[in-house]
Amino acid sequence: MLTKKAAILIMVAALLVGGCGGTADTNTAYRTLGGGAIGAGSGALIGWAAGCPACGAAIGGGAGLAGGYIYDQYQKSKGH
Repeated sequence: MLTKKAAILIMVAALLVGGCGGTADTNTAYRTLGGGAIGAGSGALIGWAAGCPACGAAIGGGAGLAGGYIYDQYQKSKGH
């Protein structure tokens, strides 16, 4: 059976690799998925410290998706 630390590391690695793949061809998709992957990884680590890595990953992933999308819209309003 995996330890909590090993399970978290595997989950973070999978999220990072999964966030980098796919057929996204727009800045919006890249920024949104990137934010979600970073948020899920960070949330999993924080959740692990609090006792629920899956909860942290879910909350962090949702917040990261929203943050990535908002950042994309901000960049588009500036013409980037």
